[in-house]
Amino acid sequence: MTQTVYLDYLSTTPVDPRVAEAMGRCLTLDGTFGNPASRSHRFGWEAEMAVEAARSDVAALIGADLREIVWTSGATESDNLAIKGVVEAVRAGGASCAHVVTSKIEHKAVLDTVAALEAAGLTEATYLAPDSDGRINPDEVRAALRPDTCLVSIMHANNEIGTVNDIAAIAAVAHEGGALLHVDAAQSVGKIPVDVRALDVDLLSLSAHKFYGPKGMGALFVRRHPRPRLMAQIHGGGHERGYRSGTLATHQIVGIGTAAAIAAEALQHEGQRLSSLRDALWAALASIDGVTLNGHPSERLPGALNVSVADVEGEALLLSLSDFALSTGSACTSASLEPSYVLRALGLPDALAHSSLRISLGRFTQDDDLHRFAVRFAEVVARLRRETA
Repeated sequence: MTQTVYLDYLSTTPVDPRVAEAMGRCLTLDGTFGNPASRSHRFGWEAEMAVEAARSDVAALIGADLREIVWTSGATESDNLAIKGVVEAVRAGGASCAHVVTSKIEHKAVLDTVAALEAAGLTEATYLAPDSDGRINPDEVRAALRPDTCLVSIMHANNEIGTVNDIAAIAAVAHEGGALLHVDAAQSVGKIPVDVRALDVDLLSLSAHKFYGPKGMGALFVRRHPRPRLMAQIHGGGHERGYRSGTLATHQIVGIGTAAAIAAEALQHEGQRLSSLRDALWAALASIDGVTLNGHPSERLPGALNVSVADVEGEALLLSLSDFALSTGSACTSASLEPSYVLRALGLPDALAHSSLRISLGRFTQDDDLHRFAVRFAEVVARLRRETA
């Protein structure tokens, strides 16, 4: 039986074996199994030390201070804490927070959170359209700002097409207008350099499983100077400086810390390797008539490609490539029969949006995997076109 080649690293990644080993040492009686909040015995002290070491590693990966890292269950919770937390805190302080600016191609964790606030009558929102390359223009952000805009939420890298936004420019516009900037950086952290100081962001969300750490673990960067006011969304003990209550999962936190340290060490080399693989794969696919690239040709994640195939039915294409783990869009919308809302926002007609594939390369992708895929892809496209001619 042919082994399936995994080419869906924007959706999720396997846990790096080194991460799994570090996590395992926190689960048994002879390891670091204590509650980090227990201050009366060495088991708790050891767990707290492990948690803070991991906090330092995650902070170092994004250029932050360790005191700016708040543990969460992933970027979805971080997005909720950032967006709801800002809106509710501003309103609780008696100020007006009647408006939020975001984009039409954000992850559902942002779009659904903003929609929930709108439905509750807590804010209004402007949803910016991307340009044809899938980027958000800072001038469009400026034009959308109102005197009562409290928050701008724009992602760093898109989870379907891999396009990277100019966050520093967007931050300058948001702050000029008196708004805070939240960035969903789940796809960029660990893949490209992310420096919260250079980007000048106020809040930034990340997930461990996007850079070979455990699922169900993430963090929210909350800037210290100046510190945004943020209303907690989970109560019950005041953990994480009052931002997020709950007993900390030491093994998960050690996992994200280990993954962050590995990613930081490999960032430059791995980025160059994946960029070379991606460019070589695109050169092979682009030689096929009717295959087009979605997203910016150069301002994209190193391992990310999203392509449309004309004159081919999308479901048949995906099924014919079943020996490769691919997707047509975000994992959060993979059960939907609707065309990708991201590709629609770029202006693609439904037919092309339906016949698009997200191909994303990762740490364990090899040259042979891509050669095999390129050959198989060309064969499948030719066969499907013959069958429908």
